[in-house]
Amino acid sequence: MPSIDGFTRRPHSVSKLHAHYVFVVKYRRRVFTAAMMSDLRRIFEEICAEEGSELQQMDGEADHVHLLVRHPPNLRHSDLVRRLKSVSSRRLRQTYPQLVRRFRKPVLWSPSYFVASCGGASIEIIRQSIERQETSR
Repeated sequence: MPSIDGFTRRPHSVSKLHAHYVFVVKYRRRVFTAAMMSDLRRIFEEICAEEGSELQQMDGEADHVHLLVRHPPNLRHSDLVRRLKSVSSRRLRQTYPQLVRRFRKPVLWSPSYFVASCGGASIEIIRQSIERQETSR
């Protein structure tokens, strides 16, 4: 996906977009083991590749995960989150029956999520750059 200079070049765009996602387990239950985290990483990598994205970093604790994802400009965050959460929930519950017993309904993740854009120049630097542009009058 990325070129040598770190930018993604497509026929009509050049981009370098990263997003930080946080997914929390329903009711903040502490369910993840090291084996589950390893499986989650593999699942997330597969889904990101299918969506034209790249999982660059993933880690977490027993009740939540953090993801750093590089994504194309045409991919909506909500679409990626929906796929990541639904597929990972289904696959983990199939592999680890103890997860099914921890929740009354077939869920794993809380319905909410956190996402923030990241990487590149800070907002303040971009703001200063825009302010220095010449305005035609």
